[in-house]
Amino acid sequence: MAADPETLFERITDYASRPDPYPIYAELREHAAVRQQDGSYLVGRYHDITALLHDPRISSDRRNRTEPDEGEREQGLPPSFIGLDDPEHHRLRSLAMRSFGPPHTPGRIDALHGEITRLVQELLAQLRTKDRIDLVDEFAYPLPVTVICRLLGVPTEDEPKFRGWSDAIVSGFDPTPGVDPAERQRAAADARRAMGLYLGELAASRRDKPGDDMLSAFATDPGPDHGGFNQLEIMTTAVLLLIAGHETTVNLITNGMLTLLRHPEALERLRNDPALMPRAVEELLRYEPPVQMLPQRTPLADIEVDGVTVPRGAPLILVLASGSRDPRRFREPDRFDPGRDDNQHLGFGGGVHSCFGAPLARLEAQAALTALVQHLAHPRLVEDPPPYRRSPVLRGPRHLLIDHDRAGG
Repeated sequence: MAADPETLFERITDYASRPDPYPIYAELREHAAVRQQDGSYLVGRYHDITALLHDPRISSDRRNRTEPDEGEREQGLPPSFIGLDDPEHHRLRSLAMRSFGPPHTPGRIDALHGEITRLVQELLAQLRTKDRIDLVDEFAYPLPVTVICRLLGVPTEDEPKFRGWSDAIVSGFDPTPGVDPAERQRAAADARRAMGLYLGELAASRRDKPGDDMLSAFATDPGPDHGGFNQLEIMTTAVLLLIAGHETTVNLITNGMLTLLRHPEALERLRNDPALMPRAVEELLRYEPPVQMLPQRTPLADIEVDGVTVPRGAPLILVLASGSRDPRRFREPDRFDPGRDDNQHLGFGGGVHSCFGAPLARLEAQAALTALVQHLAHPRLVEDPPPYRRSPVLRGPRHLLIDHDRAGG
């Protein structure tokens, strides 16, 4: 007997599905848009998702839902720009971009090449002295959190504060049905507020003595005609960048190494041809993306998705990871191919809300995975599948234990 399509989201978000949600995504793609028991709609086909990501009638502001999300009342801070629509989204995103990349700061990411390489080598040197490592705690987490803290201008001694805050905030993203979200969302709101206050105060301290960092730029950039950030906008934007700047990259590196260890022929190919790594990272973003879905979209009008009407104000969930394995778009989509071409995956979303941190994530993942492949001798998984994090949205292993031949051993 076929499973009820109205339970797809419940099954996707069930923790038991975390190691392998892809068979459920294949079921989802049998439908254009599927109404769930809670009134939300799931979309999992590549071309439908792409069209919706570029449709101005689709809102990212949950306040446009017919039934407001209770969790939005527990945010602790106003929504960041990814939870807003144009023109306010464009204004805030543009202000953030002025200090992150071209045309105003074209060298910001390129200047990090040396720093990222140095951090990778320092972390790798510690791994070489051990027979067994936890890739998450000892490598994949420290690298991007250090990079984003340096980029923002957070003092090194304060970096440990962010682990607990980040874990609480990410837990607040968990949309699993049947689980009372109130306590989790209160904890997320408290953590978001605490992180925002810390980063806001740090930015304010830079107004008189700015440095070459993004918080200094946020505090001192007068901006274009619309003006610069106010203090609350600095707080919400800085929290967003810190969370988005490391949480997804942790999963990209960890999912990436897990995939390579499951495909030793691909690992060996990359060891022999490191110039292939940029293309391999794009394939990892398609095959095992760190962001599985966007659960916060809302139609501003009745929208038709291949014959199915999604009503105005209904929660709309775009399952990006399903779209990136759609056989209507990708040849042999369930095969990992590090040399795949024509790879327009959905790993960084799309449309006006596409991830503007993508160049940094790519740079970190390429540097990290190249070093791991080249310098870990005979790496072997200790447990497969590994234990996963709770979140079905930001999906990745909580721990990834690897045995390898210790240097000099």
